[in-house]
Amino acid sequence: MSAAYPHLLSPLHLGHTTLRNRVLMGSMHTGLEDARDLSRLAAYFRERAKGGVGLIVTGGFAPNMAGWVKPFAGMLASDRAVQRHRTVTQAVHEAGGRIALQILHTGRYAYHPLAVAPSAIQSPISMFKPWALSARGVQRQVQAFVDCARRARDAGYDGVEIMGSEGYLINQFLARHTNQRHDEWGGDASQRMRLPLEIMARTREAVGPDFIVIYRLSMIDLVPEGSTWAEAVQLGEGIARAGASLINTGIGWHEARIPTIATSVPRAAFAWVTQKMRAELRARGIDTPLVTSNRINTPEVAEQVLADGCADMVSMARPLLADPHFVKKAAEGRAQDINTCIACNQACLDHVFLNKKASCLVNPRACRETELNFRRAPQRKQIAVVGAGPAGLTAATLLAERGHTVHLFEQQADLGGQLNMARQVPGKEEFDEMLRYFRRRVAQTGVQLHLGVQADADLLAPYDEVVLATGVVPRNPRIPGQDHPKVLNYLDVLLHRRVVGHKVAVIGAGGIGFDVAHCLTQAGPSTALDVAAWQAEWGVTDPALAPGGLAPQGPRPHAPAREVTLLQRSPGKPGARLGKTTGWIHRAEMKMRQVQMLSGVNYEQISDQGLLISFGKDRRSPAWLDVDHIVLCAGQEPHRPLAQVLEARGFSVHLIGGAHTASELDAKRAIAQAAELAARL
Repeated sequence: MSAAYPHLLSPLHLGHTTLRNRVLMGSMHTGLEDARDLSRLAAYFRERAKGGVGLIVTGGFAPNMAGWVKPFAGMLASDRAVQRHRTVTQAVHEAGGRIALQILHTGRYAYHPLAVAPSAIQSPISMFKPWALSARGVQRQVQAFVDCARRARDAGYDGVEIMGSEGYLINQFLARHTNQRHDEWGGDASQRMRLPLEIMARTREAVGPDFIVIYRLSMIDLVPEGSTWAEAVQLGEGIARAGASLINTGIGWHEARIPTIATSVPRAAFAWVTQKMRAELRARGIDTPLVTSNRINTPEVAEQVLADGCADMVSMARPLLADPHFVKKAAEGRAQDINTCIACNQACLDHVFLNKKASCLVNPRACRETELNFRRAPQRKQIAVVGAGPAGLTAATLLAERGHTVHLFEQQADLGGQLNMARQVPGKEEFDEMLRYFRRRVAQTGVQLHLGVQADADLLAPYDEVVLATGVVPRNPRIPGQDHPKVLNYLDVLLHRRVVGHKVAVIGAGGIGFDVAHCLTQAGPSTALDVAAWQAEWGVTDPALAPGGLAPQGPRPHAPAREVTLLQRSPGKPGARLGKTTGWIHRAEMKMRQVQMLSGVNYEQISDQGLLISFGKDRRSPAWLDVDHIVLCAGQEPHRPLAQVLEARGFSVHLIGGAHTASELDAKRAIAQAAELAARL
């Protein structure tokens, strides 16, 4: 055990069994659950078990068709499916791990016409109105949970997690807004919580005392008409007395308009809620271990949460996508070697909500363990990589890891490329972790780094292969008068920290435009570094003071530092192409910061008067925007001046990242492309 993390790495006794440490790999859907052949899912979990995690919880498996996330999603609803699941449990056990199957019934969140719920009230995030369950139908759903748990035990799982939070079926029975029944399953709080208590009690009876049963309890709903704190405590007590081995913390419904896991959310931002519940249950003589969750991404944060008595165990899902050996590295005193989750959601949750397989921006091998591997190269080559941004760093370090001799050339004085820009944006401080990790990897793998060096064809002549990762340059929008002193580009603002006036027009409402607008309106320190300030900004309060934890006065953001107008040429909602799970957060931030957002804009002229704009194809309603500065964020173009020269001289050249395709500084694509190249060369 590492002396640095005595709480995190200590065993946890659950009565009939003992977990080797206090790390639970939280449930996260990857899409691998939906395949008939679960061998890829088995390989994914085997890797995490080898990495030392105490207990794994799978992504959600439905107990019946009504509970499906979508048609043909993962399900354990028949005895025939048990054998397929043994592939998963056997792989984890062979690696020395423990694994529990999450039983997830989506209720009205289901993306199919068979959706059922306590009442026929459609969710704002689903296109299907659910069918209201009859009393007999409710009993069938209870039995489906129980049968699923029994089958999970038969399949070799060490336990199950009953998903009772995040706005899914069980949560829908608990809240007045979604449960408007007048029978024994609705009405007052004790009747509304009958469903989870009956599921818990009957599940424990079916699986016996020597099987882990986790209950995911919504401790702060973050929606109007959510559960009161007294109701949450009453349910927590009932669940514990009904036989739960662990109570896991659920934070917010999926339809909540409060971010809960994005990078702008402070680390361990909700550990206080678990601590509050833990104190309530301990005061009632209940010692069931509690698990806390959300934005815990380093062993230092996890250790502090446990040392402070916030919980008995910590749940981490995406951090174990980013680095399957997180726990092992912490135990060996190698925390600096951990590839830290930056909570970007781009390759994990965004992929899942777009019906793609999940992966990880910082670890593209996640969920691809059977196909993307970096074995020792059969022939050692001399390889030059030009450009030390995310793509170049990934390619260089993986190629060196495979045994090649790698020289990495960067014309700037430091490595990082566009990461050095991203890390300047308030709420994106986690990008510092990417830079820390890449620096560590360069040193460990023996990449020979050449900073402040402009590579040319003569310099690259001795190499067997040349990888160009030279990034992008800002696109020229060709606006009349754009050479005016009022005009800056996004590099001037984010990298060079140029002085910017009070009234600003930002041209381009993609990810960079939103980042620039965020920087320019930021007043005071980043709230991502201050839980209390973040809570005030978003209107989060103690659920004991307001049902659901929504402050009655609503969000209280700081007054913006500048007046900003964010413009885009295309019609439609600005920011529509931002990430599926984070775009709404960025748009909400702009609204709170009083940013005016205009679309369908033509940029006619820039002069001392400011920016002249018009609207639509007919260029109607021309108007001058009286601004002190105009910031150009109108896209990027590949920067690859060496490519043609090298190819003409017969070099073996490979383009990756922005040098290959310029698209909103897409680090996810750049890193994945670099990893795939490194596996091939």
